[in-house]
Amino acid sequence: MNAVIYARYSCDNQREESIEGQLRECKEFADKNEISIIHEYIDRAYSAKTDNRPEFQKMIKDSYSKNFQAVIVWKLDRFARNRYDSARYKTILKKNNVEVRSATENISKGAEGIILEAVLEGYAEYYSADLSEKVTRGMTENALKCKFNGGTAPIGFVIDENKHYQIDELKAQFVKDAFVMYASNVSMKEITEYLSSKGIRTSKNKSISIRTMSEILRNKKYIGEYRYKDIVIENGIPQIIPEDLFNEVQKKLNSKQRNSNSQMKNKYLLSAKLRCGKCNSLMCGDSGTSKTGKVYNYYKCASVKRHLGCTTRSVRQEVFEKEVLEKAFRNIFTEENIEIIVEMVLKINKNENAAILLLKKQYSCIEKNINNILDAIENGIYTPSVKDRLLELEHQKADIETQLQLEQEKVSKLTLSKSQIRYFVSNILILLPDSKKSLIIDTFVDEIIYYDSDDERSK
Repeated sequence: MNAVIYARYSCDNQREESIEGQLRECKEFADKNEISIIHEYIDRAYSAKTDNRPEFQKMIKDSYSKNFQAVIVWKLDRFARNRYDSARYKTILKKNNVEVRSATENISKGAEGIILEAVLEGYAEYYSADLSEKVTRGMTENALKCKFNGGTAPIGFVIDENKHYQIDELKAQFVKDAFVMYASNVSMKEITEYLSSKGIRTSKNKSISIRTMSEILRNKKYIGEYRYKDIVIENGIPQIIPEDLFNEVQKKLNSKQRNSNSQMKNKYLLSAKLRCGKCNSLMCGDSGTSKTGKVYNYYKCASVKRHLGCTTRSVRQEVFEKEVLEKAFRNIFTEENIEIIVEMVLKINKNENAAILLLKKQYSCIEKNINNILDAIENGIYTPSVKDRLLELEHQKADIETQLQLEQEKVSKLTLSKSQIRYFVSNILILLPDSKKSLIIDTFVDEIIYYDSDDERSK
């Protein structure tokens, strides 16, 4: 008899050793009964309460091939923990002339064996249901005490030794920034880029995506609401975000007109980088319209906007961004640095591009193949197929020579002189399109502290 082994451990008992033990006892059972094992199906961390187990389903599917006549399990509860699934899949296996055998439960094939098997399957289902009730009861008790019930804690929280939520002061500040930025019409993309630049990542150490950002902005845990199934407890955990700010963000998230907001059409280069020197809040893009209908764009302290007591005056976007760009340029593109950049660009110009290198490699390979064929012909090997292959290679060689010539002409036209490179770098602020000027800010500016008076700046 050929047989397969099915082994499994569940989520509440994740031990690789249990698989090794199951396999060992199943193999011993097979040896005693002169059964040949031809395959092993193993599901790790899958409960038998469901039939949604990859290896289990693969085993059922493979039974149709009729390459094996038995499935050996350590105990029947490894196969299934509810009677419906057990009966259903045993019926399928039986139609394919496959029986399920337990390595550790001595079940005879007579009438008493049927009763014993039914009792064991019933007990397995009872055990599973009882365990589920105990787990649910324990988690409900945890919830009533506002304790962490598994999963992942939101960014800005840590779980203490008593399973209570505590604020992670370092990361919580960036969560606040994210809410303030969104309320001030900064896009989710810009917010995620800001958080990534500050090293904030998910609990699985992945970069924060726009989808994750949306989940963060809708998470009521940040206003102190504890929730588990139907249990909702206000102020059950420490609050990170004020309710008025949270509600303002929810309105913007739910507003279908948000993308057509005129403020969103204007690009604020200093978003997520500009902070108020008085209160350390972010200064975000805002706009206003004069009596004549002219729109003015400026940066405004988030605390001023939310009437929290800060008195820092707003600053005109156009004037301030120009000042920051010019200052960044003066610090970065010094005469010494410009010479370094010029030399680096000249060096890159001298290097062959990837396309030329690839063509030369292909050309060399074709020449080698042609020479091999010519050697074979000299040694008396000449057939129609050899002739055809030689002609094919000659055509390929000619094509590559043409491509090489075109690529080299293209590169020669693109090559800049030393004076041209120096001129461009020295005048980059004038020559660079407005849409690209943000690259200077994003690359070289980490943070800007704004003071609206010389007195404050001197402090």
